Amino acid sequence: MNYRRAEEGDLGLLARLNHELIRDEGADNPMSLRQLERRMQKWLRTDYSAVLFQEASQTVGYALFRSMEEGIQLRQFFIAREMRRRGYGRKSIALLLHEVWPKGSRITVEVLNPWKALGFEEYARTLRIRC
Repeated sequence: MNYRRAEEGDLGLLARLNHELIRDEGADNPMSLRQLERRMQKWLRTDYSAVLFQEASQTVGYALFRSMEEGIQLRQFFIAREMRRRGYGRKSIALLLHEVWPKGSRITVEVLNPWKALGFEEYARTLRIRC
């Protein structure tokens, strides 16, 4: 398995994968593929980077992240449905930690995990690791 930095020509693919991620999360995001593509384009033109994970010539998934003063924020991480349960998630995270992100970086990820407490619904949980 390998990775490559996403480029402008990958916006359609990134939008489709992001759309699948949104559906899998059950998020209430009504954005169309075209809107997701424009949003991804804006992110990549500003402070975000995206990496596509590939096995042979097939795209396995992607990660969207940005460098911040306090470390790396992993905004989106996704493995395509048909590629799950084969260890690609673990391999992709290992590539990010050992090859993509600078050694010693603090990685922050928000994990969607809804539950109810005191009448509120939890929207995200923040997790950290150093690579």
